[in-house]
Order: sequence, then C-alpha cells, then structure tokens
Amino acid sequence: MRLFTVLFMTAVFMAGCSQEPGTPSADTAVAKNVATPAINPIQAAIANPARSDADRETDLRRKPDQVLAFFQIKPGMTVLDMFSGGGYYTELLSYVVGDDGKVHAHNNSPYLSWLADPIKERYQPGKLPNVIRFTAENNRLDLPADSFDAVLMIMSYHDVYHVDPENGWEAIDGPAMLAQLFQSMKPGAVLGIVDHAAIAGAPPETGETLHRIDPELAKADITAAGFIFEASSAVLANPEDDHTLHTFSDEMRGKTDRFVFRFRRP
Repeated sequence: MRLFTVLFMTAVFMAGCSQEPGTPSADTAVAKNVATPAINPIQAAIANPARSDADRETDLRRKPDQVLAFFQIKPGMTVLDMFSGGGYYTELLSYVVGDDGKVHAHNNSPYLSWLADPIKERYQPGKLPNVIRFTAENNRLDLPADSFDAVLMIMSYHDVYHVDPENGWEAIDGPAMLAQLFQSMKPGAVLGIVDHAAIAGAPPETGETLHRIDPELAKADITAAGFIFEASSAVLANPEDDHTLHTFSDEMRGKTDRFVFRFRRP
C-alpha cells in the first residue's frame, strides 16, 4: 500500500512537470479569455476632466449620457450641432467622436451676441481641435452635401417659429431649412431633436410666445421633409409640467417636459 501511494504521488508530480515551459495553466488560460470591459466613449466624454463644474451640474437635468446614446453618437462620426449656442453639447460631441471625428458647431449672429461670454469660455485656444465653428444666418445655410453622420438640434427646433427681427432673428423658412439639413446628411444618418413640449394641439406660435412646440407638429414638419421617424425617448419627460408656462420662467427653467425624437435620413 505504501509503495502504491509513493508511485501515485510520483505520477502526479511528473504529470505536472511534463507541461511545456511557457505553456499557460488551465487557470491562466481561463483568465486570459476574460474580456476587458470596453470603455464607453460617452461615459468617458462626460468624465473628461477638462469639462467645467457648471457643465457637470447641467448634466443632472440634461442627462447627456442617455441622450447621446439614444442618438447613437459614436467615435469617428462627423456631426453637425445646429444652433449650438454656448456649446454644452458641442464639447461633449467633440470628446465622443474623438480624433477621427469632427463636430461642426453652427450659430447665427443672435446666438453669438446672446451667449458671447459662454462661447468665449468654451472655445479657448486649442481646447477643442476637432470642432469647426461656423456662422450662418437664418435662411442662409450652405451646407455640404452628404457630409454628416448625425445632426442634432437641441432645444432649438421651436425657434423655426420664433421671429425677432429687432434682434436679428428673421423668420425661418422651415421646409427650406429641413431640406438643407436633409441634403447635407449621409444616407442612414440620424437627426436628433430635443425640445420643450407645448400642450398637444398648440399652434406654431408657441415657438415664439413660450419657446415650446407641440411634439406632433415637429414630427409632422420633419417627416414631411422626407425623414423617417424612428423612435422617441421619455428620458427628459416631466409629467408635472403643465406646458403653459414660458420655458425661461423661474418655475420652469431647466424643468420643462422635453421630448426626444430620433429621425433618420433614408
């Protein structure tokens, strides 16, 4: 019995020693097959240390992680941020699309005047090298054809119905603007819309009086231009909003019920 035990232990030892030098053990092989979690480019953009504290506070109400994921923004894309304003989303888009992508940040003269200080702060020299800023007045867009993988209009579609000639905001030809956007987008590109919701059935004039728009009116406009409505998200919905107060009122600023629509150019 003692001889058998000795022979058995010797066999086990020799079996272990018979492994080729440098050959991984079974445990090591299993460990190497465990995939390293991929870095989410949207989460990485939001966590970028170059972002301001004010933008991080804004994240709480604008939920850019969910919005940009819904709009399917990815590294390497060329994106148009239409009426980009102070550039909150422009900066995030810049980080998401990365060195292989481009962001075209559009503004008109009124926006450049209203948001002069935030714009100056946003675009410090060398900060966002993959952002191309350009100014085009209402009804004077001249966008290159088949260029964009995505176009975003964040809380600005209602301005299609805004008129303020005294401050340089001439009435927009909505169908012509949408036709310009359509031709500038690649087939299959996404048009992402976020806006303040007006009460169902509200007239277009609420774009002027309340800075809101009936979601169904926006959808009708955009599908009439040839875009396909693909999906909506309730990520920014607020059922407590009665939809009758101005978006800039103290009660509603940053708290409006906002619809999020994804369209696609066929």
